[in-house]
Amino acid sequence: MPSSAELIRPRRWRRALLWAMLVSLLLVAQSLLVWLTLNFESNRAQETVEGVAAAVVVDLKQALRRDQQNLQALLWNNPSSDEWRQDAATLLRTRRELLRVERRGEDMAVTGAVDSPFQQPVFSQIPRDDLDLEADLACAAAKRQAGPAYSRTYFVPMSGAMGQEVVDLCMPVVNEGRAEGFMVSTLSLPRLLDEVVPNEVMRGHEILFVEGDGTRLARAGVPRGAGVFKSERLVDLPGLTLQLRVDSSGGRPQLIPNLTTALVLGLSLALGAVVALLARDVRKRANAESALAESLAFRKAMEDSLVTGLRARDLQGRITYVNPAFCNMVGFPAAELIGQMVPSYWPPEKVTEYLERQAVRLSGTTAPPREGFETVFMHRDGARFPVMIYEAPLVDGTGTHTGWMSATLDLSAQRKVEEMSRQQQERLQATARLATVGEMASLLSHELNQPLAAIASYAAGSLNLMNDPAEDTPVLLRQAAQRIAEQAERAGRVIKSVHDFVRRREQAHEPVRADQLIDSVLPLVRLQARKSGARIEIDLPTPVPRVVCDRTMLEQVMLNLTRNGIQSMESDTPLERRELRIRVRQSHPRWVTFSIIDHGPGVNPDVASRLFTPFFTTRTEGMGLGLSLCRTVIEQHGGVLDFQNLQGQDGKPGGAEFRFTLVAEAPHGPSHAARARASDSSTR
Repeated sequence: MPSSAELIRPRRWRRALLWAMLVSLLLVAQSLLVWLTLNFESNRAQETVEGVAAAVVVDLKQALRRDQQNLQALLWNNPSSDEWRQDAATLLRTRRELLRVERRGEDMAVTGAVDSPFQQPVFSQIPRDDLDLEADLACAAAKRQAGPAYSRTYFVPMSGAMGQEVVDLCMPVVNEGRAEGFMVSTLSLPRLLDEVVPNEVMRGHEILFVEGDGTRLARAGVPRGAGVFKSERLVDLPGLTLQLRVDSSGGRPQLIPNLTTALVLGLSLALGAVVALLARDVRKRANAESALAESLAFRKAMEDSLVTGLRARDLQGRITYVNPAFCNMVGFPAAELIGQMVPSYWPPEKVTEYLERQAVRLSGTTAPPREGFETVFMHRDGARFPVMIYEAPLVDGTGTHTGWMSATLDLSAQRKVEEMSRQQQERLQATARLATVGEMASLLSHELNQPLAAIASYAAGSLNLMNDPAEDTPVLLRQAAQRIAEQAERAGRVIKSVHDFVRRREQAHEPVRADQLIDSVLPLVRLQARKSGARIEIDLPTPVPRVVCDRTMLEQVMLNLTRNGIQSMESDTPLERRELRIRVRQSHPRWVTFSIIDHGPGVNPDVASRLFTPFFTTRTEGMGLGLSLCRTVIEQHGGVLDFQNLQGQDGKPGGAEFRFTLVAEAPHGPSHAARARASDSSTR
């Protein structure tokens, strides 16, 4: 027995490992919390800058729109020159971003101008005529658009080595639908920012107009932004696009305040987790017994509700447990079964066999099959019934192998269903054969007309010869009698072939040569072929392979497939191409492939998916069972039935090939099917 110190040492090691994992998780959680907090602060600061930029753009557009409206108001009611100057001076005193307002004629000559009273005239250093290019271009655009147009920005020098970026706004003057000139106003970009941007925004941000290469045109707000959180927006104006940049003065979020918050939150979470673990540890011992009782009750309820029989045996083979479903299955109560080494539900005639199998199982040299095995049990009333047993090792809580646990399924109901299915299949086979015979009746009437007509003709000729006294009359009568006998034998062969087909009963699987299987249905196939004007070609290898099959059922499959192939060529296939080929190939040592090839139009793609569905047919007189039964028969033989459309040399549909596989007879020893039946019987 291990000492107490040896038991405590692993326990302490596990406890230390758990605490180390807890500390590691807390560190990871706190680090993630700090990172998420900093990332959140950065995103919030960037979103704030984006919102400021969007708001400034809206304010700029509204301010410029108000300037346009005020400038247009100067021309209302066609004022005189003095009135226009007075109104323009008033406007310049209220709108400080407007530096100059000019009135020009159609030839762009200045007829009146008013400068802002808040600074020296904007064109005092360089004459207006020398800086008139941008205004001319803006007015040309305004004339084409019949509306206001802005010029490109340009720099105007001023006294004291100063200057500023300005832009011209040109508005056409229209009187009674006729253009009479233009009104040009000069706007200062720095003053526009100072007038439009709110003071609270400028205290924390640098607002700039920049060019595409980053050159500053005008600025407002703090002397310089931090360059961390920036946003750029475009101000679209008629004829001009200004690029606005908002640069926040704030830098990246500081670590200290966020770290403090993260540590407090992390310690709080850690404390809560420790308290929860302590509470769980206190309740653990109290809940252990109730949890165990609930587990046992749940397991018993689950086992009692199963319809599958459960049986446990120890390593000596004694039954240690059975559930109610197993007791109901065998008819014995649990008290009578517990402790038995030779169970009462074993049939007496199989006790020796079962004891040998149990000895092999208990020895541990052979593991139970994962797919289970089938055997026979006996009910208390003596009735035998088949069962399927799935067995697995029984292991206790310490991992020790203590016995075997078996799950048992009663197969009686399944066997009844299989028997009903087999009987139903036989009835369908019989129905299909009777339907085939009904269709053969018309062929018989056509085929028998020829020998009967010949017999009648020879008989009439014989009667006429009897009245002729010629010397060669006996010889001619003998020849006529021979012809009558030949035609009668021919008619008898036709009737016998149909009679043999109808009267043939189901036989067991037996080896049959492929040519014998084809010859047995060939007379009936030729009846259909002669009526349709088709030719039959047989393609057999040398030596002819042998297959293991139920001959009667395979004859039905061959007849259905060949008749379908002949009927497919009756309508659209020329008479010279009506050829049905029956081909046999041994594609594998274990398989033989039969192919029925016609030269009809092939299988329509819309029909292909439902071709093997029961009761689906494309013929008005068909039942829709032929191909479905053919596939069922081939699959019962372990083979596969499929088809493919063929193409002719001209690329058009050239017929269809239906092929199926059968198990080939083994060259030595029992066939594959016989070996499968032997293996199946050995599992019992």
